[in-house]
Amino acid sequence: MFNLRFFTLCMLSGLLSLLPLTTYANTATWQALQEGGLVILMRHSLAPGIGDPPGFVLEDCDTQRNLSSEGRAHAVAAGQALRERGVAIDAVYSSQWCRALETAELMALGAVVPAPWLNSFFRGRGDQVAITQAARERMAGWQGPGNMLLVTHQVNITALTGGGVSSGEMVVVRPQENSFTVVGRLSVPSR
Repeated sequence: MFNLRFFTLCMLSGLLSLLPLTTYANTATWQALQEGGLVILMRHSLAPGIGDPPGFVLEDCDTQRNLSSEGRAHAVAAGQALRERGVAIDAVYSSQWCRALETAELMALGAVVPAPWLNSFFRGRGDQVAITQAARERMAGWQGPGNMLLVTHQVNITALTGGGVSSGEMVVVRPQENSFTVVGRLSVPSR
């Protein structure tokens, strides 16, 4: 005998299995951000290439790897997504690299404070241990009430969280005494 209820449950289960596993995680991460008190570690938006070209000068954007038009559009979209979801950002810090500063500025979430403790240490450009420790201390000290946005580089986020991160991806963490826990990851598509 055909059991419509069993059939419906099987179909629903099958359809749910097709959804990405991150759907619920993203919803929970957005909700946690709306509550505040978290730190968002964001890798700068798309800047094609790896590292910086020879002749790199921190104070001269023309000597650096910079955001592409897609990267700029993504930064604007990421800021808009945070605003649309009612995520309060009380502080914005950025690496001094032009691609990170431009990402933070295009997000338009508040005054951007250049922070050497978010600078890249890729290929020996800085002291990995000192930079990572300074970032950990800043993160552990965050209490909100809103969230703190840190725009930095892949190597920095990997050193802090132990995992990789794509261009423009955000890792959301909850500060705890002398450490933090990862709440979730967010990727906002360009519009």
